[in-house]
Amino acid sequence: MNSGAIRQSAIDLYPNAKNSTRNRQVIVPMLAVINHCAELGHCSHMKMRRFKVDSKIKQPVTLEWVNAFKANADRVDVGTLALFLFATGARISEALAVRWVDCDFKKRTVLIRQSKIGNERSAHLPTELLVALAQLPRDREPFSIAYTTARDAWERATKAAGIEPLTFHSCRHGFATALDDKHVGVKTIAELGGWKSVQTLTTYYLHANKDATLTDRLFETETKDDKAGSL
Repeated sequence: MNSGAIRQSAIDLYPNAKNSTRNRQVIVPMLAVINHCAELGHCSHMKMRRFKVDSKIKQPVTLEWVNAFKANADRVDVGTLALFLFATGARISEALAVRWVDCDFKKRTVLIRQSKIGNERSAHLPTELLVALAQLPRDREPFSIAYTTARDAWERATKAAGIEPLTFHSCRHGFATALDDKHVGVKTIAELGGWKSVQTLTTYYLHANKDATLTDRLFETETKDDKAGSL
């Protein structure tokens, strides 16, 4: 078995799939198995070039976007879900897995089981999120909703609000970008949002401010006090 054969098997198994699917479903698990066997001395380690994937830049949500979404959601839990994703940086699978027992309103924390990396982290509940969660009914779990149902309600809310149809994951991008705009350090953001790698955070989740008028700051060198002192 060689890298060429494995790459061809990915094409054969997923002839109509995107390269990202072939990487995720075939290349990554096959490399993991082969290199695990190599560590046991059964074969040699293998390196393999993955299929090229065109990266798409996700637009981050803003607090204004979240507030508009929440105001127009036809389900209270879905409106709160958007706020939860933005305020904690949780992935959608992690948010849907939250149970009331995970929420400590006294300490203002929620336990998030990080599905992608298999760890847990304790996230802070800002006041706005704390209040929104407290208003949800207690006869079912906070987000006791199927993924597809949440997705459909999400689409309805964005249309009703007349806002850009951003995704669940755009909230995680918004979490990182909003904290970065508030001058929170990248290591702290990575810790708060559960990123294992600061490089992943800075490469994929932090977004530049596209306001072209920021260049006006190049000429903001004098304060009123400076001008008064020069008279």
